[in-house]
Amino acid sequence: MDKSLGIRLKEARNKISMYQENAAQSMKMSRPALSAIEAGKRTVTAEEVKDFAEIYHVTTNWLLFGDDQEEGDPYAAPDPGDYGDYDIPPEALTDTRFANMIREAEKYLGYPYVWGGSSPSTSFDCSGYVSWVINHSGNRWDVGRQTANGLLGCCTRVSRDEAKTGDLIFFQGTYDQAGASHVGIYVGNGMMIHCGNPIQYASINTNYWRRHFYTFGRIS
Repeated sequence: MDKSLGIRLKEARNKISMYQENAAQSMKMSRPALSAIEAGKRTVTAEEVKDFAEIYHVTTNWLLFGDDQEEGDPYAAPDPGDYGDYDIPPEALTDTRFANMIREAEKYLGYPYVWGGSSPSTSFDCSGYVSWVINHSGNRWDVGRQTANGLLGCCTRVSRDEAKTGDLIFFQGTYDQAGASHVGIYVGNGMMIHCGNPIQYASINTNYWRRHFYTFGRIS
C-alpha cells in the first residue's frame, strides 16, 4: 500500500477532530485495522476509499493522489479568523421565526467541526448543526437529525431570487456524496451561518461556494 494514502487518511481524520476509535466504528472495522491502514501496512479497497472520503469530507482523488483539494474548501484546514463579524440587518430580525433561529445559531459560533456531531456536547457537523438549530429555535419545528440531503427533503425549493433570511442554502460536490452535501442558514446580503471549521458566518459569493451552489430551501 502507498504510505501516502495512510498519511492523508490520518490527516483528514485529525482535521475533523475524529478519534481513531470512532472512525473505525464508522468504517465497521477494528481499531488495529485502521491503525495498520494509517501506517501504510494494510491495503484499502476502492469501496473503503469511497467510504473514508464520505466520512472525512474529502474527495477520493485527494485521498488517492493528494492533488485536488479546492482553494476555499472550508474543511481543508481550520480557519482561525473572526467567527462573528457579521451584523444581521435589524429589519431582518422583525421576522420572529428568523430571529429565533439566529438567536439559537449564534450560541455556537466558534464551535469546531466534528464529523457526526449533532449537539453542543459533541459539537457539530454541518447538517447536525442546522438540524439542532431548527429543532431548538422555538418555532415548533422538529425535523429530527438529518443529513444535508435529508434537510433538503424537509424543504420546499426556492430560487435564488426568492430566497430570504431563514431559508436553508444547499451545496453539492463538496465531497463524494450524491445530492446536497453541505447546508447552511441564509442570513441575507449574500451571507450564511454554517458549520465550516469552525461554525462561522461566511459569504456565499466566494469562488468555492459559487462553484458548489445547489439550491435554496424553505422549511416546510
